[in-house]
Amino acid sequence: MGRRKLDLLFFDAGGGHRAAVEALRAVMEKQGRPFDIQTLNLQEKLDPLDVFRKVTGIRLQDIYNLLLKKGWTLGTAQLMVGMQLVIRSLHSRTVALLEAFWREHRPDLVVSLIPHFNRALRESLARALPEVPFVTILTDLADYPPHMWMERQDGYVICGSDRAVEQASVMGYPQDQVYRVSGMILNPRFYEVDAFTPASRAAARRQMGFDPDAPVGLVLFGGQGAAVMERVARRLPDRQLLMICGRNEKLGARLKAMTGRQAPMFVEGFTKEVPRYMQLADYFIGKPGPGSLSEAVAMHLPVIVECNAWTLPQERFNTEWIRDEGLGIVLRNFGKIEEAVNRLLDPNAYNGFRAATERMKNRAVFEIPDILERIPPAGG
Repeated sequence: MGRRKLDLLFFDAGGGHRAAVEALRAVMEKQGRPFDIQTLNLQEKLDPLDVFRKVTGIRLQDIYNLLLKKGWTLGTAQLMVGMQLVIRSLHSRTVALLEAFWREHRPDLVVSLIPHFNRALRESLARALPEVPFVTILTDLADYPPHMWMERQDGYVICGSDRAVEQASVMGYPQDQVYRVSGMILNPRFYEVDAFTPASRAAARRQMGFDPDAPVGLVLFGGQGAAVMERVARRLPDRQLLMICGRNEKLGARLKAMTGRQAPMFVEGFTKEVPRYMQLADYFIGKPGPGSLSEAVAMHLPVIVECNAWTLPQERFNTEWIRDEGLGIVLRNFGKIEEAVNRLLDPNAYNGFRAATERMKNRAVFEIPDILERIPPAGG
């Protein structure tokens, strides 16, 4: 079998889809897999049809990112239904646009790491290149049906949880077209980061202004940051906090200007050093997003998250996963964050949560290349 032309599809809504694509591509290229890989931002292909942009002047993916940044996530389940209705109303035009693209581009394997558009992607590919396999990799721990990740159609799905595998079975996917991997795709840096010695870890924490012998909480709400981080910081004035604000520069400035704290707080913006920062922390506070949550667990950080009406609907299962696996504490809201931190840091509780994180062995980014290579080629 010769080299195959592989398309990896992503959106920039939230940042996790692009991060997963880039991580997968980096591993496959380093391993010398027999693929010529191209990453494609589907938003750019669909810009001519972006009705959200025509009405608001803002791309669909940018609307999503703005909601996250501002914390305007109440009612997102209803918003998602409306968005899906718009997507379905444009289905035939989307299929026609993508069909023309596939005929010109002619990939040998198409892999989607985005939700909501997999029906149009599969249908357009089947019309243009009917023998080319189509694969969906869920970058959420579970699907949020209907019409988010899985559709009743031919193709392969790669799932990072037993729940997602069960959902694929219910959806009608044949067993030999459903693959279970050990978690979410993580950047290979999380496996390559050099371990600190106790002395070097203490020195690094001291350099950031921390007391190396007191616990440090890492607060992270995705690449766009979130306004709730200010509330967390104000409710934990006597706890050492490492705040990662992502691209939210205004939030970072407000945190740096915050007064009245009794314990040190280190504020960082967008960074590629998250693995290192997680090594320097003792626990994680954030939203239950599949990416940062899986990163924290991989670095053996017990977690504190909230689940309520503001939680994105596709992320609510993640809080069930946390409880079931004993990985940390799920709050109704961060109004009781002080009590939760006290509970988590109780030595017996903390050791139990930490042991649970150490039982999780996520190697998905290294498992998926084997799966893609095993999928029969067109005409195979």
